[in-house]
Order: sequence, then C-alpha cells, then structure tokens
Amino acid sequence: MFNRDDRDHLVAASASGRVLYTFNLADYCILHQVWISQQRFHAGIIVAPQQRYTVGEELRRLMRLIGTVPAEEMRSRIEFLSSWF
Repeated sequence: MFNRDDRDHLVAASASGRVLYTFNLADYCILHQVWISQQRFHAGIIVAPQQRYTVGEELRRLMRLIGTVPAEEMRSRIEFLSSWF
C-alpha cells in the first residue's frame, strides 16, 4: 500500500481485523479521535516514536503488549508503546 494515505491504511487493517503499528503518532492519534467521534471501529492502533527504541526493545514492548491485551480489547483502542516497559 505504498503512496496511500493514513486513512486507507487504517481502513485496510480494520477490514482484515489487524492492529496497525505505526511511528506516525500525530496523524494516527488524530485519525483515531475522528473515527471514535464518528462511531467507526478499528482493530486497534499501536503508536511509537520513531528511532526511540532499539529493535530489541521495540519487540520486547510489543510482545508485552500482545501478551497482556487480548485482540478483543484492542478494538478501537490506541496504545502507546512507551507505556509498555
């Protein structure tokens, strides 16, 4: 989905029931709020600041999140990777 806008990525992820993981905090936080205000649902969004963590730290935090929050609870939820240390 190269050269597609953020909304298209969220629509595609939601249609396939997948949580979207992104470094684009600003745009996806706004998009999440817009969807919630429109009573639209997505499978979840995980946001992380780019180049803040090593790949290993990113994976550890993602695995902690995935192991703690069931997919059903991620529905229409936004999670910040920084919260999962």
